[in-house]
Amino acid sequence: MRGWLALAALLFTSPAHADTLIDNVNGLTLDKSGKLVRFTGLVIDREGKVKQLLDRKDKRPERPDFKEDGKGRTLIPGLIDAHGHVMGLGFQLMLLDLSETQSLAEAQAMIRDYAAKNPEMPWIIGRGWNQEKWGLGRFPTAADLDAVVAGRPVWLERIDGHAGWANSAAMAAAGVTAASKSPEGGRIEMQGGKPSGVFIDAAARLVDQAKPKPLARDLDRAFLLAQQKLIEQGITAIADMGTTIEEWQAYRRAGDKRQLAVRILSYAGDIDNMALIGGPGPTPWLYDDRLRMVGVKLYLDGALGSRGAWLKAPYADAAGEKGLALLTPAQLRNKMVRAAMDDFQVAIHAIGDAANGEALDAIADLEADLPGKRRWRIEHAQVIDPADIPRFAKLNVIASMQPVHQASDWRMAEARLGPDRLAGAYAWRSLENAGVRLAFGSDVPVESADPFAGLATAISRTDAAGEPVGGWRAGEAVSREAALDGFTRTAAFAGFAEDRLGTLEPGKRADFVIVDSDPMLASPEELRRMVPLETWIGGYRYYKRGKEGADE
Repeated sequence: MRGWLALAALLFTSPAHADTLIDNVNGLTLDKSGKLVRFTGLVIDREGKVKQLLDRKDKRPERPDFKEDGKGRTLIPGLIDAHGHVMGLGFQLMLLDLSETQSLAEAQAMIRDYAAKNPEMPWIIGRGWNQEKWGLGRFPTAADLDAVVAGRPVWLERIDGHAGWANSAAMAAAGVTAASKSPEGGRIEMQGGKPSGVFIDAAARLVDQAKPKPLARDLDRAFLLAQQKLIEQGITAIADMGTTIEEWQAYRRAGDKRQLAVRILSYAGDIDNMALIGGPGPTPWLYDDRLRMVGVKLYLDGALGSRGAWLKAPYADAAGEKGLALLTPAQLRNKMVRAAMDDFQVAIHAIGDAANGEALDAIADLEADLPGKRRWRIEHAQVIDPADIPRFAKLNVIASMQPVHQASDWRMAEARLGPDRLAGAYAWRSLENAGVRLAFGSDVPVESADPFAGLATAISRTDAAGEPVGGWRAGEAVSREAALDGFTRTAAFAGFAEDRLGTLEPGKRADFVIVDSDPMLASPEELRRMVPLETWIGGYRYYKRGKEGADE
């Protein structure tokens, strides 16, 4: 919760510093073609936009209204998370977080302790469990939860957001019984002829709909917590995937109160939220380019960890199972047409190779009939049939990928897919070589939003422990410039924001981060240790390490 009160109390009534000079920096940015440009000084105008990049020999403004000596530190463009869940992060910071637990027993101890410390809560709600990380060899069960909390409903979302874990009280409150049937696009895990306590994808709604809904003040607090965390990590903009109308209203309330600092590119959670938020089309930019609803996110399959990702062939570790198609071909195309006809951008969640193939088929079917440049996005694109990789380029599809998933998933991917189906897994370089634009993000709170961990993984194909030695399928690593591009220039392009965000070219918003070393020279290990010293958005310093809130 550190820092949220400071940011909540801050009313941004002051304009950005007029004619600000940030000097004596090791500055770097990409230009409009993706070429690396270096500079030593940055001039910011009255509107919080970049006025000029200065080389060492260039004359400095004689009397800037504000000047900061960068002391030779590195200044980079503000980092853009091309795929995250803002409110998911906020509620992770507010509620029970199991993401760091290493075993079922450790998780049970945390759940028991949390319940004891929060006796007033009618439900125990949290997220972050991962049976793969625990080495459990199975899904957890309601009995595992009943052993520590039996008297109150417990509902815990899996780390990837594609499964939920309930105790017996939660299932009873939701009316789930042995007679309950798995809905289309979901699966109730069964044990001994009755629900085991784990609900996959669409089945999770059976329990989720019974839990207490967050109040407006809960959403407001969750947003401020998430915003503070993102800014501390150097994230100046984020594509919020799956925004609900209630979440959008929280962002608007923050904007109305001048408490909206981070830039949010919103993709509505399916067509109903799209229509409620945008109405006849995408919203304009609001609050000095802080908020815009640009498109819609559609779910086509689940995740590898819960075996919900839709594969062309059965899972190597689950005979006969191919995952879940969450939409029929007709449903997918109908939703895409509904969105595209009103100029909403379409972002399709597709993890398995069957899902990616179906998404490409649908795009190909619609591309000829829908005029204009749509910038179709496929989110995750984790497992692709190698034969489909050229189709991404042919159809101008943006591959919105999360490097940190590879670091977390490589062992699981080998188990789920087997050695013969890994050629198109997390295939960044293959996509890049085919001419596909890569937008990089984190999928926060599934992973940490830390962009430096993402940069390190993108160039090394190793996890935080440096494993596997030499990198997992190391030929799929990308260059440092391509990694930076994915978190800046192309991340902006992917959300139709390249005219104002993504680089530090003159005329664009002065969003930048100051760090203590050069990411173009740092080793993967040094990148992982890198933390922002300052985060600036629109020419205003919102974070300085060791201080909370913005400039005084």
